Amino acid sequence: MDSLQPYLPIAILFVLTTVLAFVVIGLSALLGPHTESKRKLMPYESGMTPIGGAMRRTPIRFYLVAMIFILFDIEVVFTIPYALIFRRLGLFGLGEMGSFVAILLVGLLYAWKKGAFTWE
Repeated sequence: MDSLQPYLPIAILFVLTTVLAFVVIGLSALLGPHTESKRKLMPYESGMTPIGGAMRRTPIRFYLVAMIFILFDIEVVFTIPYALIFRRLGLFGLGEMGSFVAILLVGLLYAWKKGAFTWE
């Protein structure tokens, strides 16, 4: 039981924030305005009146750009630890990061050549 003692403040904080979240949501539901109108129940998109159904097919290019963004965003996260200790890694670390960036560059050029970044 003594090994869990340092985690007690974290557990208390977790419980308090969870309870506070439910209290705030509950108070909002109890005290907030409840007027419904046809205009409030309409779907909202950029201030425009919706045209057609809400379940339209999304072009595959959107998903492609989103996946490329996520991929390169995650890859950039891997450079943060390198930036913190790059002086200790020396020339070996520089070579490793150079090969890492080269692989990323090849992927970027491939996606560019395939037309992933062109909108029609």
